[in-house]
Amino acid sequence: MMRSNFSPAEIREDFAIFAKTMRGGNRLVYLDSGATSQKPRQVLDAERNFYENSNAAVHRGAHLLAEEANAAYEGAREILAGFLNAEVNEIVFTKSATESINALAYSFGNSAPGSKFALAPGDRIVVSLLEHHANLIPWQQLAKRTGAELRWFGITPEGRIDESNIDELINDRTKIVAITHQSNVLGTIVPLSNIVAKAHKVGAVVVLDACQSAPHFAIDVKKLDIDFLAFSGHKALGPTGIGILWGRENLLNAMEPFLTGGSMIETVTMTDAKWAAAPKRFEAGVPNMAQAVGLAAAIKYLENLGMDKVAEHEAQLTAYALDKFSNLRGVEVVGPKESKDRGSVISFTMAGIHPHDVGQVLDQYGVAVRTGHHCAWPLMKELGLVGTTRASFYIYNDEADVDVLIESIERAQKYFKV
Repeated sequence: MMRSNFSPAEIREDFAIFAKTMRGGNRLVYLDSGATSQKPRQVLDAERNFYENSNAAVHRGAHLLAEEANAAYEGAREILAGFLNAEVNEIVFTKSATESINALAYSFGNSAPGSKFALAPGDRIVVSLLEHHANLIPWQQLAKRTGAELRWFGITPEGRIDESNIDELINDRTKIVAITHQSNVLGTIVPLSNIVAKAHKVGAVVVLDACQSAPHFAIDVKKLDIDFLAFSGHKALGPTGIGILWGRENLLNAMEPFLTGGSMIETVTMTDAKWAAAPKRFEAGVPNMAQAVGLAAAIKYLENLGMDKVAEHEAQLTAYALDKFSNLRGVEVVGPKESKDRGSVISFTMAGIHPHDVGQVLDQYGVAVRTGHHCAWPLMKELGLVGTTRASFYIYNDEADVDVLIESIERAQKYFKV
């Protein structure tokens, strides 16, 4: 049942970590959910319940525990399919979004000549300057292995995707367009419709990095009309060690597996093997069963809140924060200054203070933020920055947290006398 109201104070009661006392006797103001989210007791209980009552290797036994483990694991797959408006057989469990994207890159690289996914010298892979390394380096390496060329969308001065040269970037040689849905640095939400339409017009597949979007607003893979999607469980209230790879069923079944071993074969002899249909062909070995169950509990938690309410809350909180930042002297928000088409991530620089020093001072007041290049070196180079301080908001944050952040920034300025 969906909650009738959205109260960050009540939500925090589900998270034991918010009872922790930080340095100086301060309460925890956790503003680093862009790196990893905190976990509610419902997720911890789901994992614990699996281990205590149903622990067995899935897809391997005929006893009661195995039956219960199978039901829990496949039930988790159904919940994730509903979350993305996907088909059940299109959900592949991986260990992370990074593994999901690498799985695609390695599978495409192993494709036989003539395959839809095979790349040859002169073929093109298109990404953007906004990419996290996890959606850049796998494609860099695939281009080097196959002789394909890597090209990318630039950004506007406001930190938006620059589509002005889309017709030159996505041409008849383009095979893959891999792009982030929301920047983990700037908060920019990328408009997809034109990019997806152009990619499909030339026969390219579209890979969406949804790590910073799926936990924060509703995702419908059918409406987006993309071909593949990846996101990580630990950014969506779930456990570490579990990720999602979604792909169109016909495409998954046309792909080569990236790992081989138990459970992913249909038949095997001493000299040959036939792969099972998706999703099994991509889930070699005993999977992360308890983590999948924990992620399903996290998704149910979010759905109970209502993803529309999650998005509305974060949009209001981000608008409030951006307004507060606009009144700070010597502090510059990097990226879009308005809340339209941007997520709940605010990166900023402070005149005369290195981001790492900012983070250390904020920590003295219980404020947890991310500092550095955020696994986005090419973007930082384009912006002419060594790094930023990043605050990222989620369901358990409220305006009081923003106020503490702003006060702590002002204290940092006084401490460094800038």
